[in-house]
Amino acid sequence: MSQDDIDASKAPLIEHLIELRQRLMWSIGAILVMFIICFYFATDIYNILTVPYMRAVGGEHPVEMIFTAPQEWFFTQLKLALFGALFLAFPVIASQVYMFVAPGLYKHERGAFLPFLLATPVLFLIGACLVYFLVMPMAMGFFLSQEQPGGDGQVAIQHLAKVSEYLGLIMVLIFAFGLVFQLPVVLTLLGRAGLVGSDDLKKKRKYAIVGAFAAAAILTPPDPISQIGLALPTLLLYEVSILSVRLVERQRAQREAEREAEDATA
Repeated sequence: MSQDDIDASKAPLIEHLIELRQRLMWSIGAILVMFIICFYFATDIYNILTVPYMRAVGGEHPVEMIFTAPQEWFFTQLKLALFGALFLAFPVIASQVYMFVAPGLYKHERGAFLPFLLATPVLFLIGACLVYFLVMPMAMGFFLSQEQPGGDGQVAIQHLAKVSEYLGLIMVLIFAFGLVFQLPVVLTLLGRAGLVGSDDLKKKRKYAIVGAFAAAAILTPPDPISQIGLALPTLLLYEVSILSVRLVERQRAQREAEREAEDATA
């Protein structure tokens, strides 16, 4: 390779790096703007996140939470703002990723990539809603059932939640369910790349069952409600992934058949 060829190859690389920096700046800017907005409304957002806890407690008693360090509530608000910023800025981040990789894709590849980009936040939101409306109230009901009123030779055992610990719990569950709900996207992309097949996924179903419950045991608190609540949707999503990969295989076979027919008539 001559020096001119080397210099010519440097120019596109520098252009790609400049564009990458621009896309990163837009993404970081979106996160920063959303962080400021979420921090301003942090108390309101936190009150919304405590609704599952209040449902578990019931309307009979006032819900109280504490913080035991002077800076605990402030840092909880920072975490909450970052959590909300990443969630709200995801459409901007995803669009910047798409605009960065789209010029290097063929037209049919761009058309195939865009649905997965749109499905990712939708599936994450479905997982978050499952936590908010079903899993978290049931889990908190289980935890609160461990309380003991006291009297008659029994010590009184009551739960007094800390603001940081509750936020950490619901954030872990939301992220765990949101990530697991990306399973159809990941497996379908692997299927399009030819790395996995529907028959392979069927044969490995028993390993998927074990892996689903193992992942639930790692990603969720040590209570049966959260673990079962994550494992069962994971198995359902695995079956959906098998159908999605099978559809991809049929589309690939149809394109190959059309290509062979065109070559035969040429």
